This record gives sequence, C-alpha cells and structure tokens, in this order.
Amino acid sequence: MLPLQNFKAYIDQHSLFKAKDKILLAVSGGKDSVLMAHLFKLSGFDFGIAHCNFNLRADESQRDEAFVKMLAATLDVPFYVTHFKTKQYAAAHKVSTQMAARTLRYDWFEEIRAREDYEVIALAQHQNDAIETVLLNLTRGTGIAGLHGISPKRDRLIRPLLFLSASDIASLIRDHDIDYVEDSSNQSTNYARNKIRLNVIPYLKEINPNLEETFQHNIQRFTDTELVLQNVVAKLRTDFVEEKDGRFYLPIKGVKSLSPQHLLLFELLRPFDFSESVVEELLGAMNKQSGTAFFSISHRLVIDREQLIINALADDAVVSNHLMIHSHDEVVDFLGSQLTIASSEEVYFENNCNAAYVDTARLLFPLVLRSWQHGDKFMPMGMDNYKKLSDFFIDEKVPLSEKDRVPILINGNGEIIWVAGLRSDNRYKLTEATENVTIFKLQHLDITIPKQS
Repeated sequence: MLPLQNFKAYIDQHSLFKAKDKILLAVSGGKDSVLMAHLFKLSGFDFGIAHCNFNLRADESQRDEAFVKMLAATLDVPFYVTHFKTKQYAAAHKVSTQMAARTLRYDWFEEIRAREDYEVIALAQHQNDAIETVLLNLTRGTGIAGLHGISPKRDRLIRPLLFLSASDIASLIRDHDIDYVEDSSNQSTNYARNKIRLNVIPYLKEINPNLEETFQHNIQRFTDTELVLQNVVAKLRTDFVEEKDGRFYLPIKGVKSLSPQHLLLFELLRPFDFSESVVEELLGAMNKQSGTAFFSISHRLVIDREQLIINALADDAVVSNHLMIHSHDEVVDFLGSQLTIASSEEVYFENNCNAAYVDTARLLFPLVLRSWQHGDKFMPMGMDNYKKLSDFFIDEKVPLSEKDRVPILINGNGEIIWVAGLRSDNRYKLTEATENVTIFKLQHLDITIPKQS
C-alpha cells in the first residue's frame, strides 16, 4: 500500500499547501515524479502535470514526453508541455547545459503556475537528493546555509517526497508495479551530482547503512544552527549597520570586535553579494589607507577612515560604464572594445600591450571593467611606486577625448590589474610561484593612442 498517511502528514507538518489548493507537479517520467503523481491522485488533491522536453536525448526525450502525456490522461488531470533549445540557450548565455535546463524549467514552471492559478509547484526530490546536495556543497565550498540540503518549502516550490529515500521509492514502484521511464543520463558520470550518487554514496552506505536517516538528523542540526546564526546576525545588523540616503555604514571598530570575525562579517555583507574571498581581503585591508574599494555583482564597498561605506552600483554615480566579469565569462564588450578571458596551466608571458598575463591565484571575482576615475592609481609594470592614472595618461599621450574609453580592469579588492592596451600592474605579474595564468586580451580597440618615438 502506498504511504498516503505519511505523505499527508509530511505535507501538514511543513504546511506545504492547503487541502483545497491547486498544485502544479513537475513530472519528468522518472520513478520519483511518477510516484508523486500517483500519491497526489490517491490523496484526492487538485493538481496538474507539467513536463519539459529539453531535446537533449534524441528519441528518449520524445519517449518521455509521450509517457508523461499518457500518465496525465490516465490520471485525468491537466497536462502542460514545452520544448526547449537547451544547448543553444547554454551557448548564448555561456552557462553549462545543466544550468541552462534549470533556469529554463523553473522560469516556465512559474509562468504556468501564475497563468493557470496554481498555488505552488511540487518537485519530486527525496532524502538522497538532499544528501547529494550537502555533499556537493561541501565539495565546492559552502557556508552553513549550504549544509541543510533541500528545504521542504521555499517560496513557491515544495518538495513533498523528502520523507522518502531513493530505496523507499524504488521499493514502492516495484511493489505496486507502477510504470515509469528511465533517463539514461542518470547513469552518466559526466555530471558532478551523478558522480556523488553513483560513486560516493555507495561507499558511505557501506560505512553507515542508515546513511539517509543519519543525514536527516544532521540536516536538522545544521538548520537549527543556521537559525541561531541568523538571530545573532540580525542583532548585529541592528547594532552595527546604519542606513542613510540609500547607503549603508559599518563602523570599523565594530567589525574588528566581531568574533568569529570572518564568519560574522561575511553574514553581515551577504545581502550585498560580497564573496568570502573579498571579505577575507577586506579584513586584511582595513588598517591600510582609506579609499580602498571592493566590489560585488551589485554593490561597492569603500573603506573610509572609521567606517565601511556600501552602496548599490546602480545608484553609484562614481562608478560609470562598469561591467562585472565573473569567473565563467570568456568575452565582454566595453565601449567599442572587446575583452577575451582565457586560462592556462602553462605559465608563459608575451610582451604585448594588448594582453595581460595575470597570476590566477591573485584574482578575486567578480572583477570590474570600467572607465577611469579621479584618484585612480596603480603600480605600472616594472615600478615599485604608485602612479596616478591621470599622470600616466599624460605620459602616454592619451588624448583627453579618448581616456574615458580606455578599459580599466579592477580586481575584486578594488586594485587596478590592467590599464587595458597600455600597462599592467606590477603587483599582478607572474612569479616563480605562479601555477595558473589568466590571459586577458583586448581586441577591436577603436581609440587612437600615439606611438612613442
């Protein structure tokens, strides 16, 4: 017998939805989502089925769509389907195929939910998916928030099968002779999550046969710990962070009193999207000369004499013509110029003013590509002293009408890496300790800089 009582109890325990709500089910055709559809039907809930055809597995994709359409007809519920050009989207947006599929499906699910008046979207993730998420986050690096795995409910997304393990689902499907289709890509180790599922978890289960139950307890502890941290940070934000005219101010004295300092400052700056590497660099720079700037994808932080000042880039009149460069970017366009970014494990250097060869370990993403600003200074290659960028432009005979169009590449800690097309910063040169090189190349530059005689 299917576990209807436990299913309903889990929904009630986590307040996933109300009995009379309309629910949109994301159904791929695999055993997890098919079981979820049968549980919803036997429980008497009002639901519809949505299926995405990503056109990634040729005939398999068409087979899956036909199967889910037949399932919806058998269960007598509404059926919605869409087709995506997933690889083309991934190439156009410079993201992985998996990330492209994720973005496309969630955007479409929300579109159907809103248009057809469904309350929430149900996903068929289970306990093993939560374990995989925790292990994947730990492998890539994560804060406490990455240790609680998958939440039963987040915004309009619900996960009503988190009370079941993968083996529970397999047994229920087998015992009740429920038809489903198998996605062959689930057996591919080309994907990080599959490597954990197929290669890592089986070994962990040899050590602990009750792995799923243990992780459920661990995840609950992590969730409780995160709640305690959030309460502490909320009080610190009230005590330390002052907002005035759209800007945020943190006293440096208060930041220095934090313990543990890195963790609490990172959490205080989390709403402003600053990365952990930038926070680490910031802590090391607070005793240096004021005026040092740091950037996230959305905000700029400046070290003043006694405080940190944060404001949104969109509202920052000082940061003009700026572009963010992320670690996965390969090409960006800027005021008639094009910057390409590549990396190499072969440490080499070419004497070319239109290229910068930088020690990858020194980069703090996101980088910024922008026009020059008054007060900018850098350490030109081959020099040990700083030089104002305005003086450098005069020395290089850059026309006044063109200097605003020279791309300035800025590290995440606010330091200039490269005055593109002219000179790199000496602090970012390659050394004997360099293991990986990031190569920035400037192309299609349509400003004219007189050659030196």
